[in-house]
Amino acid sequence: MSFGFLGIQIGFELQNGNVSRIFQTLGADVGELAILWIAAPMTGLIVQPIIGHLSDKTWSPRFGRRRPYFLIGALLATFALFVMPNAPALWVAAGMLWIMDASLNITMEPFRAFVGDNLPDHQRTRGYAMQSFFIGTGAVMAGALPWVMTNWLGLSNTAPEGMIPETVHWSFYIGGAALLAAVAWTVFTTREYSPQEMAGFEAASGEEKVARATIQRSAGQFLSGGTVWMIAGIAVAALVAVARGDSRPAFLGTIEVAKDLYVLAALLGGFGVIQLAAGMLRGQGRNDSGFMEVVNDLFAMPRTMRQLAVVQFFSWFAMFALWIYGTPGVTEYHFGASDAASSAYQDGADWWSLMGSVRNGLAAAAALGFVVVAAKIDRTRLHAINLMLGAAGFAAVLLIRDPALLWIPQIGLGIAWASIVSLPYAILAGCVPSEKMGIYMGVFNVFIVVPQLLAATLLGFLVTNLFGGEPIYAMVIAAVSFVLAAGATLLVKEHAA
Repeated sequence: MSFGFLGIQIGFELQNGNVSRIFQTLGADVGELAILWIAAPMTGLIVQPIIGHLSDKTWSPRFGRRRPYFLIGALLATFALFVMPNAPALWVAAGMLWIMDASLNITMEPFRAFVGDNLPDHQRTRGYAMQSFFIGTGAVMAGALPWVMTNWLGLSNTAPEGMIPETVHWSFYIGGAALLAAVAWTVFTTREYSPQEMAGFEAASGEEKVARATIQRSAGQFLSGGTVWMIAGIAVAALVAVARGDSRPAFLGTIEVAKDLYVLAALLGGFGVIQLAAGMLRGQGRNDSGFMEVVNDLFAMPRTMRQLAVVQFFSWFAMFALWIYGTPGVTEYHFGASDAASSAYQDGADWWSLMGSVRNGLAAAAALGFVVVAAKIDRTRLHAINLMLGAAGFAAVLLIRDPALLWIPQIGLGIAWASIVSLPYAILAGCVPSEKMGIYMGVFNVFIVVPQLLAATLLGFLVTNLFGGEPIYAMVIAAVSFVLAAGATLLVKEHAA
């Protein structure tokens, strides 16, 4: 069931480890990286709830419920991986990131529901730990590819200015082929239970799934809430415009207000628009559409899911900081290079990519350990401990100056990463009904996407104004975010109504 995640994570790791490098090679400034990355979380915000809803409603005795989405997404992601390193211009690379992330999300979101569908609650920690194991293994393979090709195969990791190195080209080609092969293995070697079988299993288990009775918000509640969020978005946009205009207030001093913050305004306003649309449809009695079901499920989340949403928010804000600023931070802070065309920069990028393999190898090992440890300690406390180890890892990236010792922070970061991609899902799957597993996994992933969108809009602002534009200090922000996530985890009550 979980083997396809090996391929999915090869795609994600090639994206996470190399896209900033590709953007900088094609002329992007460090300050522009966060906004260029916004395509990835924006795509997830739109795609994941839709795919979750559609996969819940899909059933074919031959093709199943989730597997058609696995295969379609894998084919599209493979195409994007082949095209990305050949991007002739920055705007093309940004477009390919959008397509790649949409495709990976089409494949990934049903995989989360797939394990929840097929396993009872007492086996889900093991099931999601196996997903985490294959996530770590795939990431090791992808992270090591550029370094292996440079140091073992003798391919060049430098190229003329504006050109993508040969090692990156071949890493993406090999990764695309591996992604398609791994996902196809799961598609063609697994089975799924029918809706009737799923209903029978749930009835026989006696598990109370509190999400079955959904809460219906009135048209007035939707309209009033939407109006508040719209006003908030307009207010933020107005403040950004004033701060960037000719009549800039004196109290702002030397604070730089980037245009990236308009995205925050759009995010607030967009949530308002969704609620206004839901209010109008409800007022007209049009309650049976997929849109209304998704929106209603968002507001009818079980309490456990709402508590986990806070944990996910701070966890993924930190991870996005790592993905955006890890390469430029390490190349500048540990290798003394900020010019993407220089050999020192490319050496630093390759080394950091290799450290990603170390991190993910440790994550794969940690995932297997969770199966044993989770039997002795409850999942919430285990997750909080893992996040604190991750916070220590972020701090160590800054404190360690010798690049040869950067494997040390990967211990804490690897354990935390394995935990983030397994334990919250194991907890969540126990509190939602089987017929809504896909949509709730999709909605849950909104709380992965929203912090990434906020990171894309706020990290550049924070790094510029708090740390003089030095990207390595994004690791400080990430460490604080992990500490907050750990604290929120201790407040989670499993199977709460």
